[in-house]
Amino acid sequence: MGTRFILYCIQALGHVPLPWLRALGWILGASLYALVRSRRKVVWINLQLCFPNWTTAQVRHTAFQTFVYFAQAWLDRGWLWGQPISVLNQRLTIQGALHELQGDEPAVLFAPHFVGLDAGWTALTHQMARQFTTIYTNQANTVADAWILKGRGRFPNARLFGRADGVKPILAGLKAGDLLYLLPDMNFGPEDSVFVPFFGVMAATVPSLSRFARLGRAKVVPVVTRMTKEGYSIDILPAWIDIPSEDLVADTAEMNRRLEAYIETMPAQYYWVHKRFKDRPAGELPPY
Repeated sequence: MGTRFILYCIQALGHVPLPWLRALGWILGASLYALVRSRRKVVWINLQLCFPNWTTAQVRHTAFQTFVYFAQAWLDRGWLWGQPISVLNQRLTIQGALHELQGDEPAVLFAPHFVGLDAGWTALTHQMARQFTTIYTNQANTVADAWILKGRGRFPNARLFGRADGVKPILAGLKAGDLLYLLPDMNFGPEDSVFVPFFGVMAATVPSLSRFARLGRAKVVPVVTRMTKEGYSIDILPAWIDIPSEDLVADTAEMNRRLEAYIETMPAQYYWVHKRFKDRPAGELPPY
């Protein structure tokens, strides 16, 4: 009952003017920052590891803003997944190297975990004529899981595959010209990961970007979504010309290096609430 009520509130708030909704998100984010001490600690540790030269004031400010952006993005899903197309057209802007997504050339879209990742997916599957696929991780809460699946599958050219489905349908889609919206920059466990630097700290990272691009004979196109006062800006960046290579580890390290540059333009919008460094190389203890 509690989850259904929360989701009902989010959907209802989708009708609220965006400035009001963002103000409410600020209040919610500030409350979460004050109350959820365990997750606040995770954010602080992540920032201190990745930005060792920052002052305590810089870490505190960015950590607070991280919670605010996180809360605002969740409330935004009410209009992303429930409001008319006219609202989406006003608030979602795709810009940059749009030519990279035209035609039928297969492409893996590198979509890092910024708070606007669902806005980017919604904009692309709504505004672009091509077929899109992505990999979905099921949520423990079945009610929330159904709501998220329905929202991300709102438009007919959006296909979601679970991790249990394996790679075959994803590769088949790539070879058929689908665009794969891939989010490989989280810690998904050490089993299928390699340890490569992330802001100078070794981080377990799945080499799926290089692997899918190489097996699917696809180019890699970065997609960076930024929350703005007007909604979201989805930036399509030029395709990487040197990835994929034959070296999965080198490609994954380079992916992280380029991701660092994207993060530095908007550090508070990255998903620092995730325990990025929970799995460690042999002999190291997790920092949390």
